[in-house]
Amino acid sequence: MNPIDVLLNHRTIREFKSSPMPPQQLSILLDIAKRTATSMGMQSFSIIRIVNPELKAAIAEVCNQEYVARVPELFIFIVDAYRNSRIAREQGVTSDSERDSDRFFQGWTDAAIAAQNMVAAAELGGFGTVYFGSILNNVPKMIELLKLPELTFPVVGLGIGVPNQKPQLKPRMPREANVFDDSYTVFDSYLELLEDYDEEMEQYYDMRDMNRRVDSFTKQIAGKKAVPLRQKLIQQAEAQGFKFTI
Repeated sequence: MNPIDVLLNHRTIREFKSSPMPPQQLSILLDIAKRTATSMGMQSFSIIRIVNPELKAAIAEVCNQEYVARVPELFIFIVDAYRNSRIAREQGVTSDSERDSDRFFQGWTDAAIAAQNMVAAAELGGFGTVYFGSILNNVPKMIELLKLPELTFPVVGLGIGVPNQKPQLKPRMPREANVFDDSYTVFDSYLELLEDYDEEMEQYYDMRDMNRRVDSFTKQIAGKKAVPLRQKLIQQAEAQGFKFTI
């Protein structure tokens, strides 16, 4: 499969073979993540590779997803303004800007882009990947488990390994629904716009191998509820030393 086809056939893998990743390929993936574009060249992110099985199991509990503990390679991407703060302080420089919301979101973007670069590289190498946004279910616990200092914050988990399943390709909404020229497009009826997509999603859920159900995209949106555990992310970031108000 050529690189374009690999990227166009991205799918989330939740079951992996137990075979470990060869050290050379692991090193390449980490180098690719480190070479990712970064805001202002500040490289305000870090990656924590989880190698302790007990720690991995504890993270699986936070995620409420038992298969997290079985992922061959697990990485946690974090906002990291701590390192640059220390670099400045060791030169006698202190500034409130090291704690502002701009630095936080620079680090968040850096971490997210690095994670996606790693995903693309891993899939091009024949590996499967899965994101774990569920690490945000309990940020204080993740901070405790990873021993994160101030001015750091967990962003997303990433699992990589040799796939042990090949799930159906999940449909995406039509391009006209979320790709616009020059300005944002507002539609008279989003239900009409997504009618064909809903039918495609209904067929997908009805025919997939696992967790078959009657569902559609718009029904999911209408039924989606807030995750109570994730309603205090700003306060939790402030507890890590970041400032979101002037």
